[in-house]
Amino acid sequence: MIRFDIITIFPDIFDSYFGTSIIKLAQQRKLIRIKVHDLRRWTDDKHKTVDGKSYGGGPGMILKIEPIYKALRTLRSKVFVRDRSVLKGKNQKSKVILLTPGGKRFDQRMAGRLSKLKRIIFICGRYEGVDQRVTKFVDEEISIGPYVLTGGEIPAMIIVDAVTRLAPGVIKTKSLQEETFSFDNKQDGFNLGFKTPREYPQYTRPEVFTYKDKFGKIRRLKVPKVLLSGDHQRIKEWRECFVH
Repeated sequence: MIRFDIITIFPDIFDSYFGTSIIKLAQQRKLIRIKVHDLRRWTDDKHKTVDGKSYGGGPGMILKIEPIYKALRTLRSKVFVRDRSVLKGKNQKSKVILLTPGGKRFDQRMAGRLSKLKRIIFICGRYEGVDQRVTKFVDEEISIGPYVLTGGEIPAMIIVDAVTRLAPGVIKTKSLQEETFSFDNKQDGFNLGFKTPREYPQYTRPEVFTYKDKFGKIRRLKVPKVLLSGDHQRIKEWRECFVH
């Protein structure tokens, strides 16, 4: 089982996505466990304030180090009775990840590496980011792309999704092998030395799709004949043209 702990100031954001489809089923089958934690739990301020102005001036607010540190201290030292695979202390296969635009770019190779862990704790930044001193207490800083979002919640969902799909038993191995990033590198489980997609085109009913173009002319999009032939060897050869 992989356990995901997510520290955020907007815990309700995750309810819908994690409560549907594969992520929901993986939790029900106890292949993964997700716990979302409200950062405001770890502040003594009567207004539950977790952000402050930046020293030296500048626009916006940043998340304070104190509540984040307290949250990490609690989560890293607590033994969760229901999850025996999560052990007390720092020797467990766990990581604390800060989600930030300046972090290392997330990719499928990284997803494969993270899927080997027992526990991942995410810190979701907000506003202008987090107090820089927080980085002293994290194992990795990760970004999902060369752009800026309003917070780390969406990146957390993306990484949980990508890692969950690789957890044993969540998705059939054959399905994973035929995907864009296939398991054919013995060293780390992935071969990412290509730039073009490695999935072949796929079609379903109807066999012929009819529509009108912008000039009102009837157009038809057909399923390739080879896929309708019933000749499995020919179909295999046709598909291989797209993945090599």
